[in-house]
Amino acid sequence: MMLGLEYGFMRHALVAGSAIAVLSAAVGYFITLRRQAFAAHALSHVGFTGAAGAILLGLSPYLGLFAFTLASGVALALTGGRLRQRDIGIGMVLMFALGLGVLFLNLYTANAQSAMSILFGSIVGITGGQALLSVLVCVAGLAALALLYRPLCFASFNPEGAQARGVNTRRLDVLFILLVAATVAIAVPVIGALLIFALLIGPAATAQTLSRSVASGLGLSVALGLGVTWGGLAAAYYIGFPASTWIASLSFGSYLIGHAWRAWRRGSAQIGVEHGTPV
Repeated sequence: MMLGLEYGFMRHALVAGSAIAVLSAAVGYFITLRRQAFAAHALSHVGFTGAAGAILLGLSPYLGLFAFTLASGVALALTGGRLRQRDIGIGMVLMFALGLGVLFLNLYTANAQSAMSILFGSIVGITGGQALLSVLVCVAGLAALALLYRPLCFASFNPEGAQARGVNTRRLDVLFILLVAATVAIAVPVIGALLIFALLIGPAATAQTLSRSVASGLGLSVALGLGVTWGGLAAAYYIGFPASTWIASLSFGSYLIGHAWRAWRRGSAQIGVEHGTPV
């Protein structure tokens, strides 16, 4: 059977991976548009600290992951100013959070493997309950993104103009970073905190090099997210090696191909201009 769907763990991986790929690619498109990739990266690592802290307290690492990620998202949004202008502050918080994570793991190593899986992900270790949760979060996240779509587009391209037209950009920032935090929290157990860019940023960045409108770019980003996820699962099943490795490699490969195609198009257009023939 294709992709080993006769096995429950592969069905769970496909359902959870697909849901997370769709939400990550859609939210990631606006993350790249708003130049907030570093903030999203920081949230994933803060989530690792939350998971390690929960293990130390004898709680579920996923509870700590969600709690720390969402709380940190709110804190980032409420500190004032634009996230894209606070890289140094975000970097310092990231450093401190990772230091705490290492401390928590050293204080309690009996179940350190659970926290390590947060770092690198385990898509084939997803349970039926986690797969269902992924689908529910995906549906809720896409619904929230649809509600925020128009003001988010306006504020992403022209924040000053959006504010002048009555858009509450402060509230929009809070709502969007909460959406980012929820996306990161649900994606980390699958792809891992260290490789989350493979689904959150890779497809979106590639789509932005190939599309000229937000709607088409958003659709292409989702299609690429699904493509690298399905391709990664297929490669892991038929060839071997971790699925996260394949997903990250395919995401990077598509990004390189996208930039190569864009460079070729620019070169062709330039040659056409020089010879007086439209391309």
